[in-house]
Amino acid sequence: MSEIKVVVGIDVAKASVEVVTLGGTGPAGEFGNDPEGHTELVAQVPAGALVVMEATGGYEAPLACALQAAGLAVAVVNPKRARDFAKGVGSGAKTDRIDARMLAEFGQMLRHKPDFQRYLKPPVDEQVQDLAAWVTRRRQLLSMLLSERQRMEFARQKVRPSIEAMIESIKRQLDQIDRQMQTHVAHHHEELDRLLRSTRGIGPVASATLIAGLPELGRLSGTEISALVGVAPMARDSGQKKGRRWIQAGRFEVRRVLYMATLTAIRSNPVIRAFYLRLVAAGKVKKVAIVACMHKLLRILNAMVRDHQPFQA
Repeated sequence: MSEIKVVVGIDVAKASVEVVTLGGTGPAGEFGNDPEGHTELVAQVPAGALVVMEATGGYEAPLACALQAAGLAVAVVNPKRARDFAKGVGSGAKTDRIDARMLAEFGQMLRHKPDFQRYLKPPVDEQVQDLAAWVTRRRQLLSMLLSERQRMEFARQKVRPSIEAMIESIKRQLDQIDRQMQTHVAHHHEELDRLLRSTRGIGPVASATLIAGLPELGRLSGTEISALVGVAPMARDSGQKKGRRWIQAGRFEVRRVLYMATLTAIRSNPVIRAFYLRLVAAGKVKKVAIVACMHKLLRILNAMVRDHQPFQA
């Protein structure tokens, strides 16, 4: 990628977006967060610019896709990272315009990082977006199911039939979602799904979640993909003191599914199991050993997708 000079910061709300451009001429002010506003905004962003916005629970997705379709580099950043950056530069005030400018300044800093590429949102097609919607809906249904089961524990007898009916309805919807996901994956991502599931521990749900939630898989280095998901150990050292390594941020849903896949892999995957037992024998806490196995499994999957090679024990 050629050197980026122009950075566009976009603060996204449900109905509108606020835009600030730094380093050159470009869009500024408020645009509608709708197809017409997206078209108007995209037309004003200069070629080669970097566009930075926060993840806002989905409000940013259509605009990010429209910008990518125009060939622009888009970074959708974790809101916490953006807030930490704002605090670091002493930005206390908060308005839409100030937030947009802060995001543009954050982008100016990001473009000089050696691992800059991992912050860019990879282009995703309609099929991946549809799969991501099913994965999200499945997670929502599981959350609803857990809530209803917790209510059942303390519910009076009179309301138990209502809760039971809701639980059964959610179960039916989950079964339907799972069938739709598997059919969709078989039609549109058969080769990648077969590759991922050649690894013991990766089942249909884990495969679908990785395809939808981690399109960078196979495109980044092992270190970069680990940091992106949030399983790369971070140092906490100061002076002569060496702190315990820790993990942070990253893509929670991918990490959650990877955790469950790793638990299965520790039981059934000879490579991961041997690695886990070696760590425990060396005195590692079991939780630390599991996280290390998550890291190893992710790097294995990344290499498999990169090289188009199934798992080999």
